[in-house]
Order: sequence, then structure tokens, then C-alpha cells
Amino acid sequence: MIPIQHYLLVAALLFCIGLAIVVTKRHFIGILLGIELMLNAVNINLVAFGRHDPERLTGQLFALFVIVVAAAEVTVALAIILRVYGRYKTVDPDEVSDLKQ
Repeated sequence: MIPIQHYLLVAALLFCIGLAIVVTKRHFIGILLGIELMLNAVNINLVAFGRHDPERLTGQLFALFVIVVAAAEVTVALAIILRVYGRYKTVDPDEVSDLKQ
């Protein structure tokens, strides 16, 4: 059995990589990918802690809920990105100066 520290280390590394991507990327798609990496790190933590209580499936259920929320978030975010690109012809968040039409 793999100790929980290994899961937590991988999740922390994945979360830090996602956070670095969110902070440094200049495109909406890159920022969205960083957020997805951070949500996957949360899922790893939930499943890792869920393994230590095999009688309850709370960790796995919360991970499933996070996956559903992430799918909805990606759908809404991509719709917003397509709308912003259609109006401003760019996906650079710094070049989008106003949100009024």
C-alpha cells in the first residue's frame, strides 16, 4: 500500500504547477488549464483521504462532485472565451480593457 504522504506530495506538486500556470499565463485557455490542474490536485487529495476510510465513500463522492463542477466550469469558461474572442479578436486578458458593449 502506498503511504498517504506520496499522494499528498504529488497533489501539492500538481497544485503548485497549476497555480504557477494561472499566475504566469497570458491567455484564457492557459489560465483555464491551470485551474483544471489545481482541481485535479484536490481530487487526488480527496481520493487519498477517502482510501483511509474504506467503509465510507465520502472522498470519492466529493471527487465526483468536483469533476462535475469542473466540467460545468469548463463549459461556461469556454463560452465566455469564445464570446470575448468574437468581440476583441484576442484571448489575452490584458488586452480586454472593458466589458461594456
